[in-house]
Amino acid sequence: MPKSSVDVVICGSIGLDDITTPFGSVKAALGGSASFSAVAASYFAKPGMISIAGTDFPEEYRKLLEDRGIDLTGVAIQGKNFRWQGSYEFDMNEAKTLGTELNSLAEFTAEVPTSYESAPVLLLANTDPEIQSNVAARLPNAFTVLDTMNFWITSKQQELINAIALADVLVLNDAEARQLCDEVNLVKAAKQLRGMGPKYVIIKKGEHGALLFSDETCFTAPGYPLEVLKDPTGAGDSFAGALAGYLATQPNRDEPTIRKAVIYGSTLASFCTEDFSTNKSAHLTHDQIEERYHAFKTLSHF
Repeated sequence: MPKSSVDVVICGSIGLDDITTPFGSVKAALGGSASFSAVAASYFAKPGMISIAGTDFPEEYRKLLEDRGIDLTGVAIQGKNFRWQGSYEFDMNEAKTLGTELNSLAEFTAEVPTSYESAPVLLLANTDPEIQSNVAARLPNAFTVLDTMNFWITSKQQELINAIALADVLVLNDAEARQLCDEVNLVKAAKQLRGMGPKYVIIKKGEHGALLFSDETCFTAPGYPLEVLKDPTGAGDSFAGALAGYLATQPNRDEPTIRKAVIYGSTLASFCTEDFSTNKSAHLTHDQIEERYHAFKTLSHF
């Protein structure tokens, strides 16, 4: 099989978000699981996106993605762009959805470019689990990371379970883990989730960090104590993107490497929350990333 044109394939949504938090608001800001994930992954590897955008998708956002070295061959252009309106109160761990316009996303079928098919890593970012399964089938040899959300757990649970069976790493938050497994205890929930197929399960706990489960072991990544927190939208997607991007550069994807990837994921997620959209996360230096990565190591060292 010829070498892939990208290192990590990211399948998910491209959105335009109207967001209000206690610290300000934005309208038609760049959003969507694929957008946040690809920006974070681009600091480690060359991402290729599989998604759909509308004819009204701003040229400045396309240029931002391309300037980050993100390949957009797999992005279809059709109709009106997916839009989401949401707000946060002082509990920044939970967004209140004020409106959703699927628009062209309702027609998204995910065409995989031939040049992506031998990519070593696949990130199935938050999107319809049937689409996730179809894309995974096109990249059967890729190391696969899957992210999801409560909407799919409620509306397409069996389809989601089918998709999870194809993943090497499952990423979800603590509320989603409890909902999917009908289990309050996260250790028991993680064991149940690993029984669905993934070798690794990562349970995100918002500002309190993340838990990595594998075999009989558990690794805890701390939350980063931020002085500035403006908007948590996209933090989870940034986590998954950085994790997948880092793994795409590594010759081995064993547990020590996954642990490092979790810390890099937490690092990019923390930057994402410091401003709206990708205003902060798309304009970092590698020195900034490494400095915070080492700060995370210091936080958990004793």
